[in-house]
Amino acid sequence: MPGEVTPPTRAGFVVSKAVGGAVVRNAVKRKLRHLMRDRLSQLPPGSLVVVRALPGAGDADHAQLARDLDAAFQRLLGGGAR
Repeated sequence: MPGEVTPPTRAGFVVSKAVGGAVVRNAVKRKLRHLMRDRLSQLPPGSLVVVRALPGAGDADHAQLARDLDAAFQRLLGGGAR
């Protein structure tokens, strides 16, 4: 229809207590938000994505989280094995 506006691409984060205490969980969320900003443009307009941090995410550095997120994007967008 004319005048339709595509909703923005959005991402949500699930970081459970299994990742660590509140300080660790918030740090993981901040890192993931930062990493997702650069990757949202790869998704179709209007996409909704939920990123779930596994327990080891609390010990992972920024580079490791980036590699893990890139691998998840490859599986999601490339249609690889799930």
